[in-house]
Amino acid sequence: MTTYHFIGIKGTGMSALAQILHDSGEKVQGSDYEKNFFTQEALEEKQIPILAFSESNIKKEFTVIAGNAFSDEHIEIQEAKRLGCTFYRYHEFLGEWLKQYTSIAVTGAHGKTSTTGLLAHVLDETFPISYLIGDGTGNGHVDSQYFVFEACEYRRHFLSYEPDYAIMTNIDFDHPDYFTSLDDVVDAFQSMADRVKKCIIACGDDEELQKIHTKVPVIYYGFAATNDFQAQNVQETENGTQFDVFVRNTYYETFTIPMYGNHHILNALSVIAICHYEGIQAADIKNLSTFKGVKRRFSEKEIAGQVIIDDYAHHPREITATIESARKKYPNKQIAAVFQPHTFTRTKTFLQEFADSLNEADHVYLCDIFGSAREESGQLSINDLQQLISGSEILELNQTEVLQQFKDSVLIFMGAGDIQKFQKAYEETLKNSIKN
Repeated sequence: MTTYHFIGIKGTGMSALAQILHDSGEKVQGSDYEKNFFTQEALEEKQIPILAFSESNIKKEFTVIAGNAFSDEHIEIQEAKRLGCTFYRYHEFLGEWLKQYTSIAVTGAHGKTSTTGLLAHVLDETFPISYLIGDGTGNGHVDSQYFVFEACEYRRHFLSYEPDYAIMTNIDFDHPDYFTSLDDVVDAFQSMADRVKKCIIACGDDEELQKIHTKVPVIYYGFAATNDFQAQNVQETENGTQFDVFVRNTYYETFTIPMYGNHHILNALSVIAICHYEGIQAADIKNLSTFKGVKRRFSEKEIAGQVIIDDYAHHPREITATIESARKKYPNKQIAAVFQPHTFTRTKTFLQEFADSLNEADHVYLCDIFGSAREESGQLSINDLQQLISGSEILELNQTEVLQQFKDSVLIFMGAGDIQKFQKAYEETLKNSIKN
């Protein structure tokens, strides 16, 4: 038996994959930066060792899996190659591992993580399954009937997979540091569609997805009457959203999800469609109603009369969707958005779109741009975005107490960087003020 060593084990996909191998009876360890990251709690619970980066972590007999954020120059990757270890990049290993199962890839520019989580929840209530969710959650089962996993389009990594099924939520221009245009993204999704073996479940309301040519059947879902699976009679209730589903214009069943917003209905429709295709009973699909959500996607708590929401939204369409959810859930409350842009290239590409989407909130606070590991700095600053949003303010980490003015309001902390440190700092000031 080999030991699987993960270089960058705290990455969301890497953490989830490490947990799956551990649950499947494999020996697992990993290394990463010492900085605390939200994924490590699950790894620590499963007693998976997390080491500091060092060449001495690597042994000749190990199978080494490297996170995509690390270049070939990384000291542990260099050592693994010097020793002749069996070596994979994350997406390469995942592509091999999932061949053992009936695999369902969930892909799209937006909604991947929430949809993967929702599908995993529904199937897990009925079957032994394995799943890999992009919020760092992974679960393995020796007798898995299905393997549900999030498949990311960035750098065309999803072309390492040959899934039985694929859910495609939408196509949009994101990752401008890699993709050159929307057409380039469409080309990547077309290549992905060519690799699917049995069936594609695609959002028919998305114009770009309608252009995909496939060898396998495509089932379309959405609000439009032309879809195979259509949502009608949507009602927002205290417990979430209720809607009727029609299959090829014939009433099928009424479902409830504990979320608000059209994007959540679409995610649920994709899950309903694939479960129906696989012959799963409607009564089992209705477990949608007990979904608890995924990490960093509209994760909420209430402190001192304020609703505080943590969300991974880092693209204008995602910001609009998150604010829409908050408006529908809390129609009588003011909404203050605290946003940290993620990467200089994305901020520059979508500067006006970011401003437009943030303007949906009643008040806007902006945090300095979070550059990724792939870029150190850019030619623009947070002030360029602030100038486009009238009344917006820059939020400093040591001055978060200004947010206390929004009594009985909703505060949404959004971003894919380290926006959580602002939320944590604010929650500390709130607790101190309550004590005093």
